[in-house]
Amino acid sequence: MKKIALTMVAVATLGLAACNGDNEANNAAGNESETANEANGDVGNASNEQSDAENAAGDALNAVVNTGSDAASAVGNAASDVGNAVGNATH
Repeated sequence: MKKIALTMVAVATLGLAACNGDNEANNAAGNESETANEANGDVGNASNEQSDAENAAGDALNAVVNTGSDAASAVGNAASDVGNAVGNATH
């Protein structure tokens, strides 16, 4: 997508250089270049938003995994505590 936008800018620039005396053609080429630049920026912004969404999903998954791990540790600790209490009571 970026290659297409850059190609459009290059073509618009060549058109601008070829039409030095024609203000209408110069304006059209300038508008074409501006549109290509904006499209390129939109693609970059969309890519950044996708990356942000992927990072947020990864963070959410890590939180779930950590919660599960913490719960498993709590169960293990509780079982150990029960074992220790039984051991202490029998001595």
